[in-house]
Formats: sequence, C-alpha cells, structure tokens
Amino acid sequence: MAMSRASFVHLHNHTEYSMLDGAAKISPLFAEAERLGMTAVGMTDHGNMYGASEFYNSAKKAGIKPIIGIEAYIAPASRFDTKRVLWGDPSQKSDDVSGSGAYTHMTMVAENATGLRNLFKLSSLASIEGQLGKWARMDEEIIAQYAEGIIATTGCPSGEVQTRLRLGHDREALEAAAKWQEIFGKDNFFLEVMDHGLSIERRVREGLLEISKQLGIPPLATNDCHYVTKDQSTNHEALLCIQTGKTLSDPTRFKFDGDGYYLKSAQEMRAIWDAEVPGACDNTELIGERVQSYDEVWEHRDRMPIFPVPEGHTQASWLRKEVL
Repeated sequence: MAMSRASFVHLHNHTEYSMLDGAAKISPLFAEAERLGMTAVGMTDHGNMYGASEFYNSAKKAGIKPIIGIEAYIAPASRFDTKRVLWGDPSQKSDDVSGSGAYTHMTMVAENATGLRNLFKLSSLASIEGQLGKWARMDEEIIAQYAEGIIATTGCPSGEVQTRLRLGHDREALEAAAKWQEIFGKDNFFLEVMDHGLSIERRVREGLLEISKQLGIPPLATNDCHYVTKDQSTNHEALLCIQTGKTLSDPTRFKFDGDGYYLKSAQEMRAIWDAEVPGACDNTELIGERVQSYDEVWEHRDRMPIFPVPEGHTQASWLRKEVL
C-alpha cells in the first residue's frame, strides 16, 4: 500500500500520566488529532501504563485508533541491581546514562492484545522488582520474556543506543541495537529519530543511520510530544517548575529547549524528515496499520474463582449471603 505524503502517525506522546512532565491531556489530544485528520495516535508515558484505559476509551469516542505503549526506564544491568552505572566520564553525568547512571530509555507499543497484556506485566514488574528512586525499571531479562506482541524503538536521545553513540562507543551502540533487534524480532524494532533543533539529536543521528544500514533496522520519525499545541509550551514550563521546585522567574530552572514538543501536523513532520531520512515518516504509518484492536483486553468477563456452594445457591447468591 502506498503511503500518503499527507499522513503521519504520532507514536511518542506524553499525556498527563507522565507525572509532572507530560502536559498533553488525553481528551484535547484526541480533539487535536481529529482536527489534523489523523487516524491513529500513540501514548507512551514515562515508566507507567496508568492512562491506558482512559486513552483507549477516549480513542473509541473519537473514532481514532489507539496505539498504547510506554517510554520505559531500562536498567543498565539487572533490575535488581541498585548500583548506578556510568559508561563515560563521571564528571559529565548530564551527558552519560540518565538518572546519573540509573536507567536508559526505550519506547514500546503494543501491536495487539497480547502485546498490551505483556506491557502491563512489564510495567508491573518494573514497579515491583526494579524500582530505584522514582524510576520503575525493566531489564533485558524480563523484556525478552514478555516481548511477544510488542514493537519497540531505540527511544529518545537517552536510549541505550544513543547514549553509547554520544559517548563515542560506536561498537557498543551497534551491539546494543543488534541485541534489541534479536529480542523483539527483525520486523519489530526501529531506530527512532527526533528533531527539535537540539544538538544532542543531531549528534546521534548519523550514528543511528549508519546502524540502520549495517543491521537493516528501519528508521522511525517521532516528535517527543509533551503538550498538545504549540501555545501550551509555557504551561509545560510551569509544570516542570512544580516538578523541580523552581519558579518561572528562576533563570537556572530546568526547561525544554524550544517550543516544538507538540502534536505537529503530518505536513510539518514530513517537511522535517522526507528529504533527510526517506521512509522514516512512512514507517509510522506502517506501524499504525499493523496495530490491531485491543478490545478483548477491556471485554467484561466474570473473573471470580470457581468455588463449591450449598445446594440451592449459585456462586453469586452464596457470595451475597456470606458478605451481607
């Protein structure tokens, strides 16, 4: 099927469930997607799946396909290991492994109901077994165990592959990409490229495209959406101030560079990528087409255990009698 130059699927979006970081409220997100003529939209909140049900129901109301995922925190070693890992110069922590050595990032979306259940499982295990500070971390072991039905990408510039590239570890970056390609499967792993005008994005792009050539991993264009429309960038800055305990008047406060972290139109995204990385936008549509219905996950089922009851009672009537 030929891809349309007027279409694009946003696969990297942070809703209000990316706590104190995402300012894209779900209902306005779908309203804007509908206005832009988009047929599918993704949700990839930081380290949790809390918004999945609301996102799914809002998508159904809007008539837009939901693509539910997560931007996961990946432990550099075992999820049980609380020792932080620095791959580069310890004095350059801001340019090393995220969280001062606590994690890297990876974007994962569910291709089908099986994949969604596996993401729920991974997210739960990350919270139960991999918590370090405020980060619920997965690791290679459990991801390999629950990779079925999941499409993954290298994530933002804080992903493992990009971090290695930033540090000049080209061989390790290639090995990391090959590892994840093997875990998820050749057709289920993509190299994520972003452009918000940041030098860090430009620095890793050449390396990502070289890995794409060597391993046959397709590129995928995303925008790191943290709010719905461009004029909400100041609101997002205020949210980050709440997160960090700063004020808008503080020149040292943490903020995003630029105001491009919104749900851009297909035309805006293709103007950035079609010439420089052909196919990167088309691949968002391919993933959008591949994602199947999640309906069975939310189907009502009686999940009560089967237990013996006295004659003349059903399980429901006996439970009611015992409770009341």
